[in-house]
This record gives sequence, C-alpha cells and structure tokens, in this order.
Amino acid sequence: MDVCSDQSVRTCVQGVLKEAGHIDVLVNNAGFLSVGAIEEATLDSARAQMETNFFGAVRVLHAVIPSMRERSSGRIVNMTSLAGIVPLPFWGFYNASSSPRVAHRDAPLRAHAVRDPGQRRGAGRHQDTPLHGRRQSRGPARVCALAKAFRKTDEGVRDCRTGPEVVAEAVAALVHSGKPRPRTTVTKEAVLFTTLKRWTPAGMFESQLRKGFKLDVDRP
Repeated sequence: MDVCSDQSVRTCVQGVLKEAGHIDVLVNNAGFLSVGAIEEATLDSARAQMETNFFGAVRVLHAVIPSMRERSSGRIVNMTSLAGIVPLPFWGFYNASSSPRVAHRDAPLRAHAVRDPGQRRGAGRHQDTPLHGRRQSRGPARVCALAKAFRKTDEGVRDCRTGPEVVAEAVAALVHSGKPRPRTTVTKEAVLFTTLKRWTPAGMFESQLRKGFKLDVDRP
C-alpha cells in the first residue's frame, strides 16, 4: 500500500475486505524522516513529509473506518513519535507531522496512540536501521555537532536489546486489552522526556535541549 495514493489505499483495503470479510485492527505506522533547517527545505519535501506521516494516516482511516462502523466493531492504533511532544532540532517538518493524532472516542470504535522515540534496532539479527548513521558531518559546526550526537544515540541503541519487538508487544497489548489506555508510551526515554517537558519551565527545557545537542557551539 502507498499511503500517499488514494487509489492504492482504496485498492488495498477493498482487497482485504473482499478476502477476509472485515478488518478488526488498523495500525497506522507509515512514516519517514526528512532532516534539515526549515529555511533550507523545499516546499515539495515539506509536503512529502506531511503527506506520508500525517495525511497518509488520515487517508487510511477514511478507507477503513466505514467498514468498522458498519460492523460496530474495530480497534485503531496510531503510531506517533516523541518528536511530536519534544521537537528536535533540524526535524521541523517531521516534528509537525508527528504530533499526537486525534483519537476517535465514538463507541464502539476505539483509537489509541503509541508514542515512541523512533530509535529502534532493526528486526533482523544483522539489520540495524539507524535514522542518522549514514549522515555526513558537513556544514555549520552546530549541524555537525548535532549529527554526531544523533550518531552516538544510534550506537547506543544498537548496543542495547531494545528493538522493534517492544513496540510490537505494546501494540499487541492494546489490541487485546479489554480497557486499553488512550495513549501508551513505550520506552523509558519517552516517559522521561515527556515528564520533563510537562514539569520543567519552557525556557529551562529549551536551554538544556540546545546544550544537549550542542546547537550553540559556533556562536560567540
């Protein structure tokens, strides 16, 4: 399924309904990361980011929800990112596209959001999927420092046991739970940073974020 194509989504959903008869669960998980300063990004790249991460999810919801309403049954899981709560530098359009999506509260349908930092080890034994590992450190010093910080994060993820299976387990728990929470935060990092964002004064939080990512290294 190409979530950016109305026809592709309709064809896929209609095919599943024809073969299976109904759809019990929808997991909206499509997305990609476009990195760069806002003023350097083209409008085409910005539209592509929003078209996939946000409107792609909406497009699939439009295609699936009617059949769920007809059966008066269904569960929806929307994957979101920690960047939608704690915006990261040079991820402007990704931050915007990753904001928590609206959860449907209309009975008997239930929609839930799973929030995760996105730093996940690859599912295969030799398949690591870092978002930043191949980025070259070129440009202003603050950009190079940021790239180095992201690569260090990726290395930490590859060295630990946290992989996509923990997210899959969280999704499965939501699907099978009799009383699931509207929003689920998967990892300790996500819990920590969302808590800090909630209780730390905005100026202090922003200052520490800039310090942590070394955004002011080339400023006098």
